[in-house]
Amino acid sequence: MPKNRVNLGRTDLNVHRIGLGANKIGKANPDTKTEYGGEIILSAYEQGVNFFDTAFLYGKGKSESIIGETVRKNKLRDQVVIATKGAQRLLGEEFVIDNRPEFLVSQVEESLRRLQTDYIDLYYIHFPDETTNKAEAVGALQRLKEAGKIRAIGVSNFSLEQLKEADQDGYVDVVQDHYNLIQLGAEETLLPYIKQEKMSFIPYFPFASGLLTGKYQSDSFIPENLASRPQFERESYLATIQKVQQLQPIADKYQVGIPHVVLAFYLAMDCVDAVIPGARNVAQVVDNEKTLKVTLDQAEIQAIATLFGSTYQIKK
Repeated sequence: MPKNRVNLGRTDLNVHRIGLGANKIGKANPDTKTEYGGEIILSAYEQGVNFFDTAFLYGKGKSESIIGETVRKNKLRDQVVIATKGAQRLLGEEFVIDNRPEFLVSQVEESLRRLQTDYIDLYYIHFPDETTNKAEAVGALQRLKEAGKIRAIGVSNFSLEQLKEADQDGYVDVVQDHYNLIQLGAEETLLPYIKQEKMSFIPYFPFASGLLTGKYQSDSFIPENLASRPQFERESYLATIQKVQQLQPIADKYQVGIPHVVLAFYLAMDCVDAVIPGARNVAQVVDNEKTLKVTLDQAEIQAIATLFGSTYQIKK
């Protein structure tokens, strides 16, 4: 197995431990008047990244289309693992969540078309709806898996109850959900079940809107779109900043930044096989790879867990 590659949980999907979250791919940047696209995918591949995480929701399929075109033009399909997600029905300009089996089948077909491929490595139900039986929804994906159109099945944003219903036949391979050192709720809900069932867990929002990167100080300007979030309320914000600053000696030891230490902590968890940080440009793709310079020892892992109040069992 190539260095820094692992299989996702019980699947045969062999992925680089630092994937690429492609929610920014194709997204317009109002500051630079540019759109990010295929050059980021190619740069990531050149760094060893073979795991790309996208979704219909990312630009109403634009991210999928850019990935598909880039992979096809560069003849990389058998070299990369593509994960995508669906569950949104577009009504005018509004998205309606829909997990009905027939709708998910149509969503997979549309993703196959945009990705210009005849199979998807990992397909997630992106969000749960309120009415569809989750085992029936996953059952539709299982039939697509048996037909060779997808290789593995995932769910995202599911509660523990919804996950158990979805997995009643043992078909769910990967779970993606909100988790970071500030928002630890999954430790008490999803993670024990995921570990028990030998699934793989992929956390999203790993840096808590930048709070866990070290870029914020006590007097930093907080963008208006973030200021109303609970973690940016003054008392909570200052407490988090103090904790994050205590990661600097560990970062200095490995000659990396605080974000790399944070990602390395997630990778030490017993059901986290890979992480999928995003990137706005090629430099960020290269920077993400520095995480692999960090191998936290048991004392460092425990110190970080204690600092942030994490109680989840660490592997190895």
